[in-house]
Amino acid sequence: MALTQMVQFSIYTIDTVMIGRVGTESLAAAAIGGVVYFMLWMVGAGPVFSVTPMVSQALGTTIGDTARDARTDVRRSVRMTLWLIFGLIVPMLAILLATEPILLALGQDADVAKLASEYVIVLAPGLPFALGVMALRNFLAALNKTMVPLLLATITVGINAGLNALLIFGLFGFPELGLVGAGIASSISYIICFFLFAAYISLDREARVFEIFRNIFGFDRERFFEVMKLSWPISLTTIFEGALFNAAVLIMGLIGVRETAAYNVSLNVVAMSFMLPWGFSMAGAVRIGLAEGAADKIARRQAAQATLLISIGAMGILALFVAFMPDLIARAYMDVNNPENSATIALITLFLPLAAAFMIFDAAQVACNQLLRGLKDVTAPMVITGISYWVIGFPLCYGLALHTPLGALGVWYGLMAGLFAAFIGLGIRLWRQLQVPPRPPELLDPSEPLLQ
Repeated sequence: MALTQMVQFSIYTIDTVMIGRVGTESLAAAAIGGVVYFMLWMVGAGPVFSVTPMVSQALGTTIGDTARDARTDVRRSVRMTLWLIFGLIVPMLAILLATEPILLALGQDADVAKLASEYVIVLAPGLPFALGVMALRNFLAALNKTMVPLLLATITVGINAGLNALLIFGLFGFPELGLVGAGIASSISYIICFFLFAAYISLDREARVFEIFRNIFGFDRERFFEVMKLSWPISLTTIFEGALFNAAVLIMGLIGVRETAAYNVSLNVVAMSFMLPWGFSMAGAVRIGLAEGAADKIARRQAAQATLLISIGAMGILALFVAFMPDLIARAYMDVNNPENSATIALITLFLPLAAAFMIFDAAQVACNQLLRGLKDVTAPMVITGISYWVIGFPLCYGLALHTPLGALGVWYGLMAGLFAAFIGLGIRLWRQLQVPPRPPELLDPSEPLLQ
């Protein structure tokens, strides 16, 4: 799961590396446009992450002497998750079409805002499919199906890289579209990936018995609102965290285009590294959910301990590389032979050691957060992250960056403080939840005729 998460996110890394060859303005536009795009992605993240606890806890009840047939329950949850994801596309598209005026209202450079708007509009068609892929991946993970999803994600990345080469740089007679070409390539890749996952689920011997796509157009009102109830705190939690990093992009935009481009590269490096502990913690959420469903307190505690240890340890190794090899990383993203890039490269090498310092706290907080989601504990973490990121983190980012000599470096210190506060709060919450005896969730009788 961790490798799949890294491979799938590498679509953004490949885009950033290739866009970096186009120029600083395109790189800045990708970062600014990503602020709007990923805010909407975070709204859709709630249904995506609700799949893990709903499916894993249902499957956990199939363990032991009181085992039940959970196929109907699982099918209803996954189906209504897809309904919710694809139902969000209309309001999401309306917001993406307003990207340019939104960015101008936030004080961003007019040329960069126009280019960013063109970029996110062509990214829009792929957004629900990207979220749908993650939902299907989480369903498969609960079945311990992780190798084929890794293969499918790798194939998708290869398709994206090839389309990027054709559409960004205009190889083999294709139009040279630059940043817009990267957006088109990503959308096509996500659509292909979704249908690859759907085909695999329909063909795999163990996955197909759940008949996920049976009666796919049938609306299950009760389960739809159950998914919504679990999803909205997760969405807000994700928005609280992601919006802080996006707000940091806007703060950098107020400082300068080079700072924005350098922040985009540095954040991409950190985000790519973050995929490893995030993938481990997603696996941990599955394991703790299965233990919760089976009412196994010991297995629940073991899942939490292993997830924290592996997630923090993996991120620690990556953080060392980021801290001590910033120049090598910067050169991978920017054309060092172009003198216009020298100032941006210098900023990247300045940002990365600071980014490495908070990577450990980032790994710790995401592990705690995902484990709590596996227990279906989502409301308290929402409050904790809201306070950590917006009462502590954002004021420090803004104040240190714009009102002290630290400048752009102040953004990174503010981010570090917010992540540390989140880790402490979520860690205490997780410890307290593990003291509560597990209670298996109640399932509907699978013999019931309601929209099976």
